[in-house]
Amino acid sequence: MKKSAIRFEIELDENNVPDTIRWDASDKPDPGLSTTKAISVALWDDTQKNTLRIDLWTKDMPVDEMKRFYIDSIGGLAQSLLQSTGDEAMAAEINAVCERLVRMVKASS
Repeated sequence: MKKSAIRFEIELDENNVPDTIRWDASDKPDPGLSTTKAISVALWDDTQKNTLRIDLWTKDMPVDEMKRFYIDSIGGLAQSLLQSTGDEAMAAEINAVCERLVRMVKASS
């Protein structure tokens, strides 16, 4: 059986706020650590029947990029939901929320 690994390396300041976030994955096309400004990881806890989340962002992550990151993440969840369950109605509702959020962000900038 094939195994794959994903690794995050977080450099924190004196207040434990992320300064740098680096990541690597065994199946990533480019070898070595890559830098990012934010990560959001969700894990399903089958025992507790709830979601565990890890959300980190660097202190230099711009607010407009953070909003886009979360809108893109929500849209990705819609696609994942569609692929995993085939529920077109729920995926369409999530995508509609994303469209409204994009309009809100554009109107405020």
